[in-house]
Amino acid sequence: MPATNHARPTGMDRRRLLAGALPAIALLATACGKSRAAEPARPLALVYNGPQGCPGCAPAVADVLRRAPHPFTVKYVDTENPLTAAALAEATLYVQPGGGADLHRTWQDLRDRADLLRDWVRGGGNYLGLCFGGYLAGRDPGFDLLPGDTDGWIGTPGATVPDDRDTVIRVDWRGKPRHMYFQDGPAFLLDDGADATVLARYTNGLPAAVVAPYGKGRVGVSGPHPEADESWYADKGLTNPDGVHLDLAYDLIEATTAR
Repeated sequence: MPATNHARPTGMDRRRLLAGALPAIALLATACGKSRAAEPARPLALVYNGPQGCPGCAPAVADVLRRAPHPFTVKYVDTENPLTAAALAEATLYVQPGGGADLHRTWQDLRDRADLLRDWVRGGGNYLGLCFGGYLAGRDPGFDLLPGDTDGWIGTPGATVPDDRDTVIRVDWRGKPRHMYFQDGPAFLLDDGADATVLARYTNGLPAAVVAPYGKGRVGVSGPHPEADESWYADKGLTNPDGVHLDLAYDLIEATTAR
């Protein structure tokens, strides 16, 4: 039986094939380009890293924000990059981390920016205060962002920590027992009937982590340190019975910024 001859495409045939393929290739490239362009920009978080902060506190929360399920771009606020209206206008979140031993001295550095920060939160910004930053969310001295005030937990009736040592404490976070890094953090003394969500309570029942509205914005605070990573525990020879996890930090961040 004679072999079947398969005709090879001529130059004209090849040009027609290419002409038909080019629109499909162009559409694919355009679609890929649109897919990349459609990726949303990460929201901006400003993290205080001024002279009264502890060396590792701002970097620790910055790392958590970058790795969060809904990650942030992070910029530090310090003496070279002060907190301004222009900086806040680009931000979704302002973070006042832990650190410092003198609340009044830190307030001296920040009080000139208090009205600016309050106005920004009232207009829709979000404030996250951790330990020392939780104290500063209160008043006298502080930004006065909470429906109530703050006080050191170690001085309250039934507190299980007698002094300002670094330690691990148990809290009830959303009704479940969890252990957290703690160093002289605040309890939150909410007004009766306050519009606030208590995420966690100390063992004596006082609020340990709270989220509350402030105007169109939101304020999230924690007395213990949900952002503490393995290095914090290792440096102080501490062990967390639950293991070291960052899910509580992510929960607090999400509750503070979600709408």
